[in-house]
Amino acid sequence: MNSSRDDVLDLFGYVWQRFRTRMEGLGDEEWRWQPSRDDRVTLRTGAGRAGAGPAGGVRTGTGSAGAAPTGELCAESAVAALAEVEAAYGLWRNQLAAISDESFEEPIGPAAGHYGDATRRSFALHIVDELIHHAAEAALLRDLYAGRD
Repeated sequence: MNSSRDDVLDLFGYVWQRFRTRMEGLGDEEWRWQPSRDDRVTLRTGAGRAGAGPAGGVRTGTGSAGAAPTGELCAESAVAALAEVEAAYGLWRNQLAAISDESFEEPIGPAAGHYGDATRRSFALHIVDELIHHAAEAALLRDLYAGRD
């Protein structure tokens, strides 16, 4: 029988693979495209937030400090951007996998500020939810790009 941590790792991996499959074939023109002049939502921000959720230290739920995610990728090309998101996912997944099953059920602690009483499990589920949400934004933008005039 899987532990709660294993179940979350499996779900996170499934959502990640779905996102990566959806981003296959992303080119630079599409990466830079905006639905309109006034839109701030681009694949840069959608995919960036998909990766930024897992990237930041306290956001890993391990209680370790780290750089805060910005929600926008710095990369100037689609390939580089997907590499940034991949690195963020790898960092978060490795840190999550390193947490013991017992610690997964414990509060995060002071490093998480006012979320310190939340368990690592609840925080990990929040991060998976963020990945789902922002991956869906990126997928929608790909659909809008494909259907543009």
